[in-house]
Amino acid sequence: MTSNLDLIRATYEGAPQDNGRNLLALLTPDTRWTEAAGFPYAGCYIGPEQILGGVFQRLATEWENYQARAHTYLADGDQVAAFGVYSGIYRATGVAMTASFAHLYRLDNGKIVSMEQVVDSHTVRQALLPA
Repeated sequence: MTSNLDLIRATYEGAPQDNGRNLLALLTPDTRWTEAAGFPYAGCYIGPEQILGGVFQRLATEWENYQARAHTYLADGDQVAAFGVYSGIYRATGVAMTASFAHLYRLDNGKIVSMEQVVDSHTVRQALLPA
């Protein structure tokens, strides 16, 4: 059986299309995905449709070369934390950013029940401002 840590690692460490496919396979109809206050996509999204439309489609269209690179993982039972760095160029301004993040996942039977983001939103928001 694949561990919760292995499941989450597979959403960060492959090619972007593989990461996305692996993440989508882990979502349930009622997964709660919380983007941090201050982040451009702040709020709680429930289920794959809201998560994909409210977060990932926007990242794909509003940013160039957007990446979330995890460098450290911690696992404790049904919880997995991923720590890393976001990077990308905001298309509307042409301004690049890097920002540290932490994602805390809670899983149940190999599926993501919830994800909570903590991020240095200041550096992300700075990219939204014209240079």
